[in-house]
Amino acid sequence: MNSMDHSRRSFLKTSVALAGAAALSEGLLHAQPQAAGPLMAYVGTFSSPLRDTLPTQVDLPPGNGRGIHLFEVNRATGALTPAGIHEMGTSPSCLVLNAAGTHLYSANETDRVGDAKEGTVSAFALQSAGRKLELLNTVRSGGAGPTYVSIHPSGRFLLVANYFGGSVSVIPILPDGRLGPATDVKNDEGPIGPTRATNAPPGSFAISGHDRTHAHMIQADPTGKFVLHVDLGLDKIFVWKFDDKHGRLTPNDPPFVEFPAGDGPRHFYFHPNGRWFYSIQEEGSTVVLFDYDVRTGRLVARQTISTLPPGFSGSNFCSEILVSADGKFVYAGNRLHDSVGIFSIGADGTLTHVADEWTRGNYPRSFNLEPGGDFFYCCNQRGDNIAVFRVDHQTGGLKFTGLYVPVGNPSIIVFQDFSSQK
Repeated sequence: MNSMDHSRRSFLKTSVALAGAAALSEGLLHAQPQAAGPLMAYVGTFSSPLRDTLPTQVDLPPGNGRGIHLFEVNRATGALTPAGIHEMGTSPSCLVLNAAGTHLYSANETDRVGDAKEGTVSAFALQSAGRKLELLNTVRSGGAGPTYVSIHPSGRFLLVANYFGGSVSVIPILPDGRLGPATDVKNDEGPIGPTRATNAPPGSFAISGHDRTHAHMIQADPTGKFVLHVDLGLDKIFVWKFDDKHGRLTPNDPPFVEFPAGDGPRHFYFHPNGRWFYSIQEEGSTVVLFDYDVRTGRLVARQTISTLPPGFSGSNFCSEILVSADGKFVYAGNRLHDSVGIFSIGADGTLTHVADEWTRGNYPRSFNLEPGGDFFYCCNQRGDNIAVFRVDHQTGGLKFTGLYVPVGNPSIIVFQDFSSQK
């Protein structure tokens, strides 16, 4: 062997070794995020009261859940593996995680605390990479039947909508994650809308919340300057200026936007651009697009579209509304029709009906996308299951994976990715 051949072979061996080391290093780098922590899912349910406790106000059929159910999510298949249950008999029907993923908060849809006709909200610390919940404390919610909680963008306040109490409240989040007593409570007032919705489908007997005031959702806008809340019975969305130093609400000008009589606004969702606002109406079975002025907090309606397929007749109760993270699609829930209406979002924010997907269960109360946006999870409240769908990112379509997750009366599912946490 001459010196040139020896040099060439040495060079090739060194190159192969270096390439192998680089590939191994790159593989380890790519594997690190998943190895660092799991993707967890938390499911709130309607749960029966525990023995020797006072009655709980729940939706029908009552009480098949056992509290907050924990799952680990398979990122490749979307499957949910049970990881435990935090037993509660107070129907933690709505959950929200703080931005850091260290604390979880629940709205406990009860109708009394002791002798007071009031519900509660609870704070939890996430332990063991999210596989365990530690109850920190529970405080009064400012009204009966709290049905919705959200966190103000400052991270220092929990916003609560009390459905049966017809009120909203602001509850401070203390530095250790616990909750303090409410800094403000507002009671909804005004004339109740009719039981017949203006935009109801032909033959509809969908009558739910037009017996009194019913605060159904509350959330700050992306800037945190304004807080908006829905009252289904009043057919209004209220807009408040928010004092983030003292946790107080003052009416905006104008203080609310009205919907067609009886349509019953339930939930809303901001588009990622912060300028388009979509509201879903429970009894009218519609989605309304509003232009939102971030400087003044004003809403101006621009489009109304049915959540149901053309030609539908009969009763339907809308539930959840969701905008995809890429801002391309809106998903609208239909109970009794048991479907998710899929809409594409145009360049001007207007919606076009794309398809309807059967939820594979009864009474879809809510749904959510996991952080990657690849899988869609539908909580079929009266079907006692969560159905898992794969998302088509091009069309917004949903394809059932064949996966059913048994959970009694599931109400909400939220996700926390621990892969990026140390």
